[in-house]
Amino acid sequence: MPPPEHPAGHHIYARVRLAKATDAPLLHKLMQQMASYHGYAKVFTATEASVAANLWESNPRRPPFFSATALVLEVSHHLFPSVVSVNSVEKNLSNNEGHSSTVFDPVLRTVRLDSAIEDRDSGTYESRVGGGVVAGYVLFYPSYSGYFEKPGIFMENFFVRECYRGIGLGKMMFAAVAAKAAALGFSAVDWLVVGWNAEAIEFYVGMGGQIMHDVKRFRLSGERLSAYAAEEEQSP
Repeated sequence: MPPPEHPAGHHIYARVRLAKATDAPLLHKLMQQMASYHGYAKVFTATEASVAANLWESNPRRPPFFSATALVLEVSHHLFPSVVSVNSVEKNLSNNEGHSSTVFDPVLRTVRLDSAIEDRDSGTYESRVGGGVVAGYVLFYPSYSGYFEKPGIFMENFFVRECYRGIGLGKMMFAAVAAKAAALGFSAVDWLVVGWNAEAIEFYVGMGGQIMHDVKRFRLSGERLSAYAAEEEQSP
């Protein structure tokens, strides 16, 4: 067996940063892995192209947190730079359009390992931005309820690769979303958890989340959704 990627007693450096279009291939891999974990592999239709289109190409000038946004969690043996280079669109948003408050500064942390971590897929998940390995991601977007004065944030995907769980990285990524949402004045952060995932439920309760027992989620999709379009076309 090869030596562990991250030996016990050592430190690793972690960073949560705003995802970029160059992250689309790795985000797609993580989304696919999350779908498989939840048993949704058969209905997973996202592609690298659709990830890039939906997160960047469809709203190239919308600031983070006010459109579909992804943050990437990375780990490394080496210190991460405190600043991530931005592209021309991001510079224009922050400098010329009054969105400086929405710029997401990377969150950095040093993590001491009590036990070894062996990442057998480190080559597959090598970061495209400044070295390191991608360990997880979170995907969210603004939501609005007529009950509240201000919009909220809906956290659609939250995923940490299995070998990096249990060392505080999930807490780091969750806190990054919640802290920025609060700073920007959003009313709440909402998300869903499958009922069988007891570990995730315990994690989110520990982070301050409240379980909404009186709410059930509904979905209309596939042929049932398409049937409405067919009815509309047949209407006089």
